[in-house]
Amino acid sequence: MSSLEARPRWLTPTRLLVLGFFSVIVAGTLFLMLPWSTFSGQSAPFIDALFTATSAVCVTGLVVVNTASFWSFWGQLVIIILIQVGGLGLMTFATAHALVTGRRVGLRERLIIQEQTGQWSLSGLVVLVRRIILATVIFEGTGAVILGLAFGLTRKLSFFQAAFFGLFHSVSAFCNAGFDILGNSLMDYASSATVTLTVSFLIIFGGLGFHVLADLFVNRGRWDKLSLHSKLVLKVTAALLVVGTLVVFALERDNPDTLMGMSLKGKVLASWFQSVTPRTAGFNSIATDKLKVSTAFFVICLMFIGASPGGTGGGVKTTTFFTAIRFVTSTVTGGGYVNFEKRRLPEGVVLKAVTIILLSLGLVVTATMILTITENASFLDILFEVVSAFGTVGLSRGITPTLSVTGKLVLIVTMFAGRVGPLSLAMALSHKAKGTDIRYPEERVSVG
Repeated sequence: MSSLEARPRWLTPTRLLVLGFFSVIVAGTLFLMLPWSTFSGQSAPFIDALFTATSAVCVTGLVVVNTASFWSFWGQLVIIILIQVGGLGLMTFATAHALVTGRRVGLRERLIIQEQTGQWSLSGLVVLVRRIILATVIFEGTGAVILGLAFGLTRKLSFFQAAFFGLFHSVSAFCNAGFDILGNSLMDYASSATVTLTVSFLIIFGGLGFHVLADLFVNRGRWDKLSLHSKLVLKVTAALLVVGTLVVFALERDNPDTLMGMSLKGKVLASWFQSVTPRTAGFNSIATDKLKVSTAFFVICLMFIGASPGGTGGGVKTTTFFTAIRFVTSTVTGGGYVNFEKRRLPEGVVLKAVTIILLSLGLVVTATMILTITENASFLDILFEVVSAFGTVGLSRGITPTLSVTGKLVLIVTMFAGRVGPLSLAMALSHKAKGTDIRYPEERVSVG
């Protein structure tokens, strides 16, 4: 019997997953507080180390200190390790270790992997983990080579520096983290198709979800062979990318602080990137704090939706958003069911989607309310910051470094809840209420 299977019953897979993320954050905080993690050689303040570790493990990208100038090479190395662990999940690494050492992957471990990856059954989970590791190596390795060459040539870096820059940003992009060591994200590369498109596709593939990537690989991309989940993820993702690009281009093309001074190629690339990165990467190629109010609010909506289940991104997820919207339209039109591709979604899935939306809205409203009391910033900037933290995005309108200790703690909790999922966190913290199995007689109440 494995150590995981011998754990007490109260330690459910959901709780163990939450505790796993928490443990990695604690370890990351301690490492970042060591003197050799900073350029100054002095220990980082506890709250800043905790915020950075949480942002890295939760693959968010919000920073209270400049990653390029505050953290030393060793500090940056700790951050990228935390990003990789947080992006793929602790159980992915635990299972990989078990496969290498020949240890059996037990039932409880499989349950935790199922919880982490969002799979529906226990069969094929070990094979999925193998594919996750293979896909990660392929995507991050390819991205590291391309970005390393691009940064090395434009910044006159040494071979080691170019390799590290390429690897850091490739991992950060594929894990949808948004951390950068360039100093100003990708603003110097707004018109560079090589950098913009490479980072964009790393973000997209990382955010699709490993189940979808495996489905595409196994079925060689044949649409009729793909699962309903994969079809839904791909359609919603494509729609959001196209709509996002068009909306950003239309709203910002005459903004002198963002797109107005760019060539047509630069405008298209920047608009495309600005529709990709809120889902949920956090890199930016134009000044986020200079966006029009309408564009900033649109970006908030994209950040709230986020990436797809089982991937490296956050947010309520594309499938959750689609299910909730279709449920509302179905209710309004009197259909009663949520249908897609000639299939009906189970009632339990629909109720779960609505629950996630409501819990997420409650978290965002609560965090925003607290920050409006503790911080001296505009409502839009605060709302943008909170949704960015919840969606584990990392985009900011510049108020992160100025947050109070209370504000930082609120965002730490928000980032953590956004990464593990508001429903998973609520389930981990709650106990089953007495009498929940009792079915009482029905009686109607008036609603609406």
